[in-house]
Amino acid sequence: MSLQITDLVHSYADRRVLDGVSLSVIPGSTVGLVGENGSGKSTLLQVAAGLREADGGSVQLPDDIGYFSQDSGLDPAATLAQVMYDALAPLHDGVERMERLAGQLEDHPELADEYARLLDWAMVHDAWDADRRAEVAAHRLGLGALDPGRTVASMSGGERSRLALAALLTRRPEVLLLDEPTNHLDDEALDFLEQELNSMDGATLVASHDRVFLDRVCTAIFDLDPSHFGTDGRGGRLFSGNFTDYLAAKRASRHRWQEEFEAQQDELAELRAAARTTNTDIAHNRGPRDNDKFIHAFKGQRVQATVSRRRRNAEQRIELLERERIPKPPAVMRFSGSFDRQPIAAVSVRDARVRDRLRCDRLDVVPGEHLLVTGTNGAGKSTLLDVIAGRRVLDSGRVDVRARQVGLLTQDVSLPDLRTSASELFRLADYRITLSSLGLLHPRDHGRPLGELSLGQQRRVELALLIARQPDLLLLDEPTNHLSLALVDELEEALGASPVTVILASHDRWLRDRWTGDRVQLRPVKDGAC
Repeated sequence: MSLQITDLVHSYADRRVLDGVSLSVIPGSTVGLVGENGSGKSTLLQVAAGLREADGGSVQLPDDIGYFSQDSGLDPAATLAQVMYDALAPLHDGVERMERLAGQLEDHPELADEYARLLDWAMVHDAWDADRRAEVAAHRLGLGALDPGRTVASMSGGERSRLALAALLTRRPEVLLLDEPTNHLDDEALDFLEQELNSMDGATLVASHDRVFLDRVCTAIFDLDPSHFGTDGRGGRLFSGNFTDYLAAKRASRHRWQEEFEAQQDELAELRAAARTTNTDIAHNRGPRDNDKFIHAFKGQRVQATVSRRRRNAEQRIELLERERIPKPPAVMRFSGSFDRQPIAAVSVRDARVRDRLRCDRLDVVPGEHLLVTGTNGAGKSTLLDVIAGRRVLDSGRVDVRARQVGLLTQDVSLPDLRTSASELFRLADYRITLSSLGLLHPRDHGRPLGELSLGQQRRVELALLIARQPDLLLLDEPTNHLSLALVDELEEALGASPVTVILASHDRWLRDRWTGDRVQLRPVKDGAC
């Protein structure tokens, strides 16, 4: 069964986030949701999942849905084994029910239709292979080494996220709603997720910032950003094709919008000037000769009629253009911040050990160096940054940091008080750099409580606070998580031009392919040192 969204409307306070959104996702297709932070991607998925009530419109979908949220949504008290058991239970129950019906068909032929429906359901969900898929999913998503009795509350954010994903992929619901499923996944896990989605028969709607992922799995892209001519060039938001083709179409549509807006504005300016024209504007320095007064008066009347006609035509044309006015394209959110401290920060790590999390025998980062830290999940990337930032104590070894100001952007969004606003945080800190000068958050959101902002907008606030402190040692843990695709490009460009020392941990395949600085690969503790 397909997912059908019709004229969906949803508002936060006085701001309309979703305005008449309509979208159909058919079985066997994967539609990618894209748009600026705060454009309503997570809200749309929550409304579709029945977790948030819309102000208008409708959502039609089967009972068998799976929703993946950015915070995993798992019960903190549940164990790993319990989460996977609950995921497998409907499949086991379905197979058991079908086997009971098979034994009753000879005496009760009226059960044949129910048996046929259940057989179709079991085949779509590949129910007989569920246990094997669960084992494969746990292994490929980096959960194989975890104790089955471990609780969700004791897991890291990445482990919780991967467990929720493993449960969903094992269950294979008819409709999948995925909100940033690629966060916290390494290359092997990303490959597995892409393979699973491409092999499923159900309908999938997914919001993601991972361009490689969108390119590999999506059959269409749905753009929530406003566009006068639409993503498809005809006013629609749905683009059929992969992400690379969508980007080219979006650029062309935006260029056409800007050109036609400017052309209409030029025409309106000319028409308004014509509408202000009077007969005194025509040959106004030339008076009548003594023997030509009658002719001059006659011609004056003709000039007046011509001017009136031109003015009337101009006013009618203005009225028509005003009714069909092309809206001004919204300004593209640009990252205008910079990291302009001089390169003095340096880091030295020797024989660093954190039990079960990090082993790094030697690491030297010189002033101004840009270092990319890679490695599988569990290799200790986040732990290494925490150690350098002074947030975690080594069990043994030494780390020396020479820096005036260390700035750490953690992997998970963490703001001090969600009741306050970004403007208030900047006011209390009394930074020399203003929030508006950074171009990271729309002015309308400066005064809103942080709790009302999307995760992507909260990430922008964290980044703004980090830049405002002007650190000379930047530690960035998965900085592209939760950020819009446009802003990621701006951030990467700014980092590339920065003279400060940067240590960046990332699984972002696109970023890694373009990285021009030094890099180091961490290996899990059991495999050896960095």
